[in-house]
Order: sequence, then C-alpha cells, then structure tokens
Amino acid sequence: MLRRLAAALITTGATVLAALAVPGTAAAATTPTTVWQWNIAGNTMHHGSTTDGLIPAATSSIVHRNAQFVGINELCHQQYTALVTSLRAAGFPQDPGNFARFEPSTPGGQSSICAGQQYGIGLFSAAPLGTARRYALPDARHPNETRKLLCAPLAARPHLVYCTTHLVPDDAYLQPQLDAVRSRIDGFRAAGDTVLISGDFNAQPNSARLNGWYSSSLDTPANRDNTGRYRELDDTDGGCPGYGEWTFGSTGGPCGLGTKLDLLFVREDTVAGVYQEDSLAVPTTCGGPCSDHRAIVGTVPVTVAG
Repeated sequence: MLRRLAAALITTGATVLAALAVPGTAAAATTPTTVWQWNIAGNTMHHGSTTDGLIPAATSSIVHRNAQFVGINELCHQQYTALVTSLRAAGFPQDPGNFARFEPSTPGGQSSICAGQQYGIGLFSAAPLGTARRYALPDARHPNETRKLLCAPLAARPHLVYCTTHLVPDDAYLQPQLDAVRSRIDGFRAAGDTVLISGDFNAQPNSARLNGWYSSSLDTPANRDNTGRYRELDDTDGGCPGYGEWTFGSTGGPCGLGTKLDLLFVREDTVAGVYQEDSLAVPTTCGGPCSDHRAIVGTVPVTVAG
C-alpha cells in the first residue's frame, strides 16, 4: 500500500512550500514527478536475453505507473535497445528519438557477461532529455568494471535533473561511492538544480553508511543518527517508518521480510508536498521471476527553478 504524509510533517519550517524560489534563481514552479526504478538482473538471471518476457514486463509496469523518469540497473546493452523499441511502441516518450541514455560499467567482448555486449545502467524519460552527465565512481575491484552515476536534465526544464546509479556491495568501495554520488548531486543543488536519484545502493536505510544522506529530521527506531538533507520516498511507510518496504531477499530487514536496497532520494528543501513510494511485486512472466529485486515507484512534488 502506498504510504502518505502531509508535507507539514515531512520537514521542519517552511522550506518545502511551493512558493519558495530556489536560491539565486527566478521563482520556482511545483512539478509532480514520478520515478520508476528496477534492478532487472539482466545478466545473472537473463544472460542478456531480450525474448524471455523481461522487456514486456518492464514496459507494461512503466506505462501502467505513468512514470516520468525510469532507472534500470544491471542492464545489458541489447536489453536497453529492446526496451527503447518497446517503450516507443507503447507511446511512452514524447520524442521517440530523445528519451533514453545508456552508460556501461563493463565493456563488451566478455562472453560470460551479457552474451558479449556492454553491461551497465539505463535512464529513460517521458519528456525529451538534455545532455547526459556521466561520472565514474571509485572502484578498483575489477580491471574491467567501473560503476557509474548517470544523470540527465530535461531539455525544456534544465534545472530538473534525474540520476540513476548502481553501487557495489563491497565494503571497501561502497562508502567512497556513496560519498562521491552525494557530492555530485549536492553540486547540482548548489547550482540551482532539483535532483531526483534512484538506484540499487547496496545499502539498507538503517545502515550508518547512509546517515549522511537521510535527513537529520528523520529519527525512527528503524533509522537513527542521520545527519543529511535527503528524503527517501518510502521513509514515511507506516509498516516500517524510516526504512520502508523491502526490495530484495526474504529476510534481514529491521521490520521483517526482506531488505531494502533500492532507493529513491530527493533533497528535502525541494520537496513541495506529499510524497510516496511503493515496492512492486516481481513479475513472474519470464519463465519464473523476472528479477531478484522488486521495482520501486515513487511520486513527489518538487520545486524547480524557472
């Protein structure tokens, strides 16, 4: 069930009012925004296949949920190409020639990964996109892999930026990657941009690694000691306040069931009203489960500079 909370309970003060302008810019407008995010396990469970049911399952959910931005992790390049074709056919993009970006973390040519094609992350938008911004993250685990942060603004609203990422599960590199990503999106905000970011963070909301992300105003039994400025759109979930609904596995979360690794953050000083997020059941139309992760979909009204 979607969880809702009045904006007055989200932050202290009046920083989230739609009438406020982003510092140093013209008056801001309020933009309701829906983001859909899924780690599809495109190599480990699908081996790069584009014909086993994964592409129609993703397309159907994206269109049904009226997503404006879409992030997909563990995506083989041939699956990216197939999804571009499928979303065009479904009428998702306003501009069929300018709505998708791909960024590899692993190059092609390795027969054991994506049937030899590139492997990485994808970003999609219902509205036309501006120039993508692509950032390598600290990662020296494997010589042929570099995790990335992929961002793009809307062409017509360049101060509204969407990013997606997929961070490593390795303790030695996860914190540096979290810090690098947060530094980048803090920089966007300092330039007057409103940023939404989603992805597989490979960190649970109650992890100390994310204390610098979650708002200092968030303090629940499942998520304490926060010092940051961001809201995760499921942090008001009534079943597990501060943590949210699980997206991976079947045990391990502080409120039972599985763990939450897939997250959707927005800086709290750009939140302009009620926000919500839902964790979606995994489709079983791929000869079995289509992924080992659940997709998430979240909606938030944000202020965006004119």
